[in-house]
Amino acid sequence: MTATRRPRLRLALVGMPNTGKSTLFNRLSGVPAKVANWPGMTVDLLTAKVILGGRTVELVDLPGLYSLHGFGEDERLVRHFLEQEPVTALVIVLNAVQLERQLPLALQLRSLGRPIVLVLNMADEARRLGIRIDAERLASKLDVPVLLVDSKHGHGIAPLKQALQRVVGGPNSAEASPAASASSEAAQLRADDGYEAQAAALAADAVDVPHALPARWTDRIDRVLLHPLAGVPLFFLLMLLLFEVVYGIGLPLQDAMQWLIDEGKANWLAPLLASASPALKSFVLEGLVDGVGTVLTFLPVILVFFIAMALVEDSGYLVRIAFLMDRWMARLGLDGRAFVMQLMGLGCNVPAIMGTRVLRSRGSRLLSMLTIPFSLCSARLQVLVFLAAAFFSRQAAPLVLASLYAVSFIVAFGTALVWRRRFAGDEPLLLELPPYRLPTLRALFGQGWQSSRHFLENAGVFIVVGVLLIWWLTHYPFDAAPASPQTLAGRLATFSAPVFAPIGIDAILSVALLFGFVAKEIVLGGMAVIYGAGQDELGRILAERLTWLQAYSFMLFTLVYTPCLSTVATIWRESRSAAFTLLAVLWPLVVAWLISFAFYSVARGLVPA
Repeated sequence: MTATRRPRLRLALVGMPNTGKSTLFNRLSGVPAKVANWPGMTVDLLTAKVILGGRTVELVDLPGLYSLHGFGEDERLVRHFLEQEPVTALVIVLNAVQLERQLPLALQLRSLGRPIVLVLNMADEARRLGIRIDAERLASKLDVPVLLVDSKHGHGIAPLKQALQRVVGGPNSAEASPAASASSEAAQLRADDGYEAQAAALAADAVDVPHALPARWTDRIDRVLLHPLAGVPLFFLLMLLLFEVVYGIGLPLQDAMQWLIDEGKANWLAPLLASASPALKSFVLEGLVDGVGTVLTFLPVILVFFIAMALVEDSGYLVRIAFLMDRWMARLGLDGRAFVMQLMGLGCNVPAIMGTRVLRSRGSRLLSMLTIPFSLCSARLQVLVFLAAAFFSRQAAPLVLASLYAVSFIVAFGTALVWRRRFAGDEPLLLELPPYRLPTLRALFGQGWQSSRHFLENAGVFIVVGVLLIWWLTHYPFDAAPASPQTLAGRLATFSAPVFAPIGIDAILSVALLFGFVAKEIVLGGMAVIYGAGQDELGRILAERLTWLQAYSFMLFTLVYTPCLSTVATIWRESRSAAFTLLAVLWPLVVAWLISFAFYSVARGLVPA
């Protein structure tokens, strides 16, 4: 007896940006989303398996787009997906407040000949504004199911699922197959004018908009936050508050995570390995456990950071920050959203680079990923604060740190100027200012965990492998002192001495920079191993052995040089380009050497020996 094969079923969510499409995706799936790597696509797409009418259906969240026939990267990605990937039906998500403007996109998508379910999202906002929509009349005119939904609070989700069941659960449901390419792009573009007129007629027939929309809190808040003079200073104050909240919550959690790892290492693993060979004990405790611990201690800050960023984005303020800074960033070949990610890099480069997904142009996304690692992240800040306190007076140390912050921004913006033609954005920034919204806690924590899990799955492996590699370099041969000149790392440092000597960094101290490639906070531990001292004594020993010129040169190099391994891994995952990732590694290394060389050479000539 031969079993009947059920057709493959896939639903694609498509719509304009800021229509709540991702929120609807999370409501429909109800399970953690999975990041899918699609052939020919330059970005990952979120997918989830859902059960509709007893059948398993794949749900795919496509990038937001304004027109199916546009020339932006997101438009090209959606066209490519619909032409190359099998899709059973389209779930078109429109903003119920802006139907006349968004209906032309629905008409374009309907021309593909696929079954369609039309979702009018944010219906709650439309009602508050006095906008009345006759969904039944609109469905009759378009001959497709039309449903009013509030995905934020879950209203209308049950009827929507029933409509989707009817699309995929019937006995004649079609197996998913790619859509046919348009035979004449020019003909499709000419048809767009007809879609505009048809959309206007549909809106006039089925949508009742009051002549004067009621005054909204959005307008009142924007008068303050988008003020020509006060808007930018208020933005910096709000970002400062965001960082205070993120690290006020995240750092204690990070310390707690580190304490748990240290306790487990000291009280469980160390006694368990008491009779093991020194090499095996060092490999497990200092290599494997510390490597996994490095990944896990990143998680609390990243989780809190992404929750805070989800609040900024979902509330509608992120797009306003981009609006404020776009004029200035355009001179660097970027747009306003890239400036937001640059500031986020002051907390941690990894989530800031992952945040570049909000940039529509691949060129802008790559250029932003190249500049973000120059932001003085919290990991490097710990190293620089320690060195500033060890080598400079209490009065001078804050000025030293301020100078390093200034250098980080100068190098980042200088990099943008150098590479802006190579990684130029190919489209203007299109901004739509949505109303301010208060996201639900479920949405905030869901987005935060999803992004954090993505970090663990993709960057975590690279960090663990890198830590184990550094352990091996600094411990082999096993009869030598760790990180000594007799080890492979020590020999490598001796070999590289001609490179570091001109910038005031001696060979043995450069070994600590190997640790910094894995994670910048490991630099302090590396120096402690090198000099055989605890952290309390390390500052005194360094001050005795190095001049302040050597120390500042070392700080400059640490500030600018190659990003940590987790950042490099994230750049590789987000760019999908080995060549670009290599550039992101080598460019900061070259710039760091040049800056340190210029400072050390000039300062030695000006400052008496």
